[in-house]
Amino acid sequence: MRWRSGVTRRTLLRSTALGTAALAAGSVGVHAEPKPPNIIFILADDLGYADVSCYGRRDFTTPNIDRIAAQGLRFLQGYANSPVCSASRLALITGRYQYRLRLGLEEPLVGHPEVGLPPEHPTLPSLLKKAGYGTTLIGKWHLGALPKFGPLKSGYDHFFGIRGEAVDYFSHVTSRQQHDLWDQDVEVHQVGYLTDQLGAHAVDAVNSYAKSDQPFLISLHFNAPHWPWEGPGDESESKRLAGTALRDFDGGTQKTYQNMIEAMDSQIGRVLGVLDANGMTENTIVIFTSDNGGERFSDTWPFTGKKHDLLEGGLRIPMMIAWPARIAPGRTSDQVAITMDWLPTLLAAAGTAPDPSYPPDGMNLLPALTGNAAAFDRKLFWRHKGKWQRAARIGDYKFLKILDNTFLFNVVEDPLERANLKEHYKDVYDRIVADWQAWNASMLPEIAESFTNSFTGDELADHYGAQKPSGAPDPTLTLPVATQSVR
Repeated sequence: MRWRSGVTRRTLLRSTALGTAALAAGSVGVHAEPKPPNIIFILADDLGYADVSCYGRRDFTTPNIDRIAAQGLRFLQGYANSPVCSASRLALITGRYQYRLRLGLEEPLVGHPEVGLPPEHPTLPSLLKKAGYGTTLIGKWHLGALPKFGPLKSGYDHFFGIRGEAVDYFSHVTSRQQHDLWDQDVEVHQVGYLTDQLGAHAVDAVNSYAKSDQPFLISLHFNAPHWPWEGPGDESESKRLAGTALRDFDGGTQKTYQNMIEAMDSQIGRVLGVLDANGMTENTIVIFTSDNGGERFSDTWPFTGKKHDLLEGGLRIPMMIAWPARIAPGRTSDQVAITMDWLPTLLAAAGTAPDPSYPPDGMNLLPALTGNAAAFDRKLFWRHKGKWQRAARIGDYKFLKILDNTFLFNVVEDPLERANLKEHYKDVYDRIVADWQAWNASMLPEIAESFTNSFTGDELADHYGAQKPSGAPDPTLTLPVATQSVR
């Protein structure tokens, strides 16, 4: 990939203005406006809460990920917006509940080329781009296929990576035996272990941006440790699988999973090293997190459940941020946070704001990150059509519904979700259920599998397009949808 500095007329004018301000400051004793921070957002795929050593992994270490935590702040109550991939990524890039768009209702996207992130929807990269940032996505997209959707249509200047859910780490072939590796919108064939390739491109991107005075967002979205489970030395396994459908239920070992995480950690170390080499560490925000809870080989202790579950193990994720210029090192926070909080938080750090027509559902965490602000209460809501699950976290309590079974847990005192307090605290249970129902009424209705299979893509798109910015459901929607009482 040919990395360009991406210096625009706006950026040049802004730099000139900042330089003039600096000269003026020297004569009158006024400090110049601080330079906006660079941002590197590192996202792992299907990584469990305790799969890195600073969150408790005991059988191997992740020193480079741990360095991010040591240099900044580690969240102890970080949540994913969804227990599956594309829905959480949608919440991350829009700062809103994924259920406001049809894309957030369906997982996986295979066979639905009409479903994706609408290019006209404001996103974290598009809003930062308007503020003068260069924007690059390296890694996994999974928010809709060409020709209608793609990272270059949603705010990124540069893209190198995969568009779909999963690929073989060496051949870069999908479960449908289609090659999926792209440089911009051009398919490329490159030899090598994908985790290493993504790290190398991230290093190149930092070096390229370092040559300009332009602030940047690099979204480094690894596909590791998502299946197929192949470590950097497992090319023979890749050849064995050649010509067969990739599957998530055969293959893999704990050792292979460890090798995949260690390879990702090594590439993160390379990125941190190039920031050091360019003198950029101090004013660069580095975030590390996961898109959802871990899968088969992951460690989710002290929680129950994994990916696809609204149990804590499917939703709790490692979440950390370093920004040496503003965030004191070596801290932890009990602040309840969620994936969609990153958009308003990073926009605030960059000195800009969300599009008022698309107000975020996430909250700006900057006061809790940079000062001594007390943790504030949250109301978080989820639903997942697998087993028709529903959940809400309000204060220390969590409402959970799986099929016809309903629960109330104190997830602070009982993180394993073992003691059902529904009858002991019926008033708390009823209040949280009522809050969930009110929230759910403001989201798009769920789509049942039998329903989606009975309509064409165009018919579904007509009825499940982008939701109105007001967040109000479409009153004309009369097609049959799956509904269930939470009681």
